[in-house]
Amino acid sequence: MTTASLFRRKGQAIPAEHRANFWHLYLDIAWFGVLNGTAISFMAIFATRQGADGFQIGLLNAAPAIISLAITLPAGQWLQKRPLTRTVFWTSIWHRMFYLAWVFLPLFLAPYLQVWALIALVLLMSIPGTALAIGFNSMFAEVVPPEWRSHVVGVRNALLALVFIVATLISGIILDRMPFPQGYQVVFAIGFVGAMMSSLHLYLIRLPHEPTERVGRSLGDWAHPGAIRAWAQELRLSVGLRFVARSRPRPSISRHIFRTPFGVVLGLLFAFHLAQFLAIPLFPLFWVNDLGLTDTEISMGNAVFYATVLLGSMQLARITARSNHKQVLVMGVLLMSLYPALTAVTTNLPLFLFTSAVGGVAWSLAGGALGNYIYDRTPEEERPYHLAWYHLTFNAAILLGALVGPLLADGASVVGALALIAIGRYLAAFALWRWG
Repeated sequence: MTTASLFRRKGQAIPAEHRANFWHLYLDIAWFGVLNGTAISFMAIFATRQGADGFQIGLLNAAPAIISLAITLPAGQWLQKRPLTRTVFWTSIWHRMFYLAWVFLPLFLAPYLQVWALIALVLLMSIPGTALAIGFNSMFAEVVPPEWRSHVVGVRNALLALVFIVATLISGIILDRMPFPQGYQVVFAIGFVGAMMSSLHLYLIRLPHEPTERVGRSLGDWAHPGAIRAWAQELRLSVGLRFVARSRPRPSISRHIFRTPFGVVLGLLFAFHLAQFLAIPLFPLFWVNDLGLTDTEISMGNAVFYATVLLGSMQLARITARSNHKQVLVMGVLLMSLYPALTAVTTNLPLFLFTSAVGGVAWSLAGGALGNYIYDRTPEEERPYHLAWYHLTFNAAILLGALVGPLLADGASVVGALALIAIGRYLAAFALWRWG
């Protein structure tokens, strides 16, 4: 990726007034890739190696959902009253300063207390993180004109994938060559530096003088600032968050929506996200306790996953042109059902890497199509209302899945639970195809 390709599109140069902002958006995502490939990706692995059980891993995933359910709409209303770029910067600082605390956990607490302290930190940092996610999406839509969004998003997604792959591989090497837990302290410190550098570039972004045209489509940006889960686990959590900060008055929540066609869509997406997040707490437990993978091997799996995400996403437009967003989403969810099934029968590193590749292809399809599938089914004049309901549904599925998944493992073993979840994902794909 050359410098010229960052600022040109099919021979057309980016207008001078946008170049500085685009450059800072590119560097923001690159440093966010460092954070995601280090601290965020290895948070659950660290907790597992410190003796965390399935319930505690579930809480690590559920904590952000608890906060999002409670404050997404109030945070959107709060953002409407404040200068966007400065608020995004300061919420990023408040959110990301917590990563520094991760570095010092092993110095002061026993292993079992470190796990609970990590859960508490994740819960607290999710408060500014939710506001950051909403504010950044709104700021991105204001800063990047519609005609340049696909170009900027494409560059950002490629940078995120490439930097993530390098960062996670380096993290795995560090963790295997340094004693435990000092290696994790180094990896968390690198993630903190990446987070602060990302915030610096957010600070340097300036809103244009003229308001940007509103376009009722998904931005398609992979990054979810404020995330505390690995990027793929988010699966387009940021869909439509910019409308939460833009809508006036604040979107109202009424059960009337369940008597509309979108109510069916909400029910189907809840089932899909529930099947998705039931498995998330079980993967680190299986990798560490059952497979006995080293951190380098886990980082190799992460790298393969995101390499295939990048390659699959490059073909997404061609695939969508031959079908539609719903069909691509269903194909992606069908492939996602294979991921826990293959994980359950994985016994060695080559099969683990193959499973990671399947998961990456699946996510590139499902994640790429989900946003526009939702937008296709929401009327533009009522979009904030519909998207507010989607975010409530999404976070409820995360919360329930993160807490129930470990209970399935307790009752049927991790392998048995993964097999059941694979069936659940397949049924979710069928339901989306039949009624979606």
